[in-house]
Amino acid sequence: MKPKSKIAIIGAGPAGLRAAETAALAGASVTIFDSKPSSGRKFLIAGKRGLNLTHDEEWSAFITRYSGKDIPSPLWQNILTAFDNTKLRQWASSLGIQTFVASSGKVFPTEMKAAPLLKRWIDNLRFNLKVNFHFNHHCTDILTSENKISTSFNTPEGNSTKIFDAVILALGGASWPSTGSTGEWINIFSKHNINITPLTPANSGWEVKWNKQLIQHAEGLPLKNITASANNISAIGELVITKYGLEGGPIYKLGPAIRELEKPQIYIDFKPTHTIEQLIAKMESAKTNLTKEAKTRWKLNPAAHALLNDKFPKNTSPTVTELATTIKNFNIPLTRPRPIEEAISSAGGVQWNELDDHLMLKKIPNVFCAGEMIDWEAPTGGYLLQACFATADWAAKAATKSN
Repeated sequence: MKPKSKIAIIGAGPAGLRAAETAALAGASVTIFDSKPSSGRKFLIAGKRGLNLTHDEEWSAFITRYSGKDIPSPLWQNILTAFDNTKLRQWASSLGIQTFVASSGKVFPTEMKAAPLLKRWIDNLRFNLKVNFHFNHHCTDILTSENKISTSFNTPEGNSTKIFDAVILALGGASWPSTGSTGEWINIFSKHNINITPLTPANSGWEVKWNKQLIQHAEGLPLKNITASANNISAIGELVITKYGLEGGPIYKLGPAIRELEKPQIYIDFKPTHTIEQLIAKMESAKTNLTKEAKTRWKLNPAAHALLNDKFPKNTSPTVTELATTIKNFNIPLTRPRPIEEAISSAGGVQWNELDDHLMLKKIPNVFCAGEMIDWEAPTGGYLLQACFATADWAAKAATKSN
């Protein structure tokens, strides 16, 4: 690397901050630009209820949690492995932030807050690594000329153009646009004919056309200890019935599988520890009011019982076998995911065939991509942040070596 190569990082979220850190540690002169007035806004929101940094899972299982259109498996594994869950915890420790593993396997800072970590992170970037920050800078275009990158910004003082040796884009997806992840960068990429997989909601709730009477009885109630499945993929956990549909970990995890279906739907097993035969046996002496008896004998929670009553109203006479089969394989047709603005993350982004093995855009040399703007997705549980860190680290190392 040339002494003091000038590197621009556009986007001051986790991916951008990590890219800046890696580039500065390699000796580059680094400047971060962000359209918002401060750094890590989405990072702070995600950490309000405990910042889930990564997941303490066997690495062979960890790397299977990701999906994306034509995602290059060997390269993706190399990127994640180069900055894995152990290294992320070591990084937090280097900032004086200790972490612990919850019973779920999720890794959190001991303080369970994002703000202390973010402050130490930014202080280290500003004062130790001499990274410059420019806020309220909205990137409007990127051009190359004679191995230099010209970046155009719209600022409160007017339009400005700055020249760098390399640029790392960490502009996020399109969820939580109030934090700066608007997906507007697609307009810049379209000028350069860079192919983008459309951004869609990921880790989001799905809408259901509930009967009004069901919502009156079940809105806000949890469906606990269930197994949900879609397209031969299963997920265990808890869902919540909302006035517009379903929310919760299992349906978030099943998002990619649901989107592949011509008609989106899920199946729920309300009693995953029992077989149909065992459920039928528990109803052996029941002769009347079978749905009412099922609530008691099968220990159905109020939400599951409300769904069963909705499926078999009072004017129907289901058999015990029909009830047991339904409870083990309850079909819920879905209409659409909730709006992307409400989603925890987004799927889609820069297609992999537009990137080389260093995450550099083939059509704009010395411009690299990192984080959620690339076409990969993952469930909640620490996997999202892990990939943002890993892709940023990978891109920054390549950017500094190429200059």
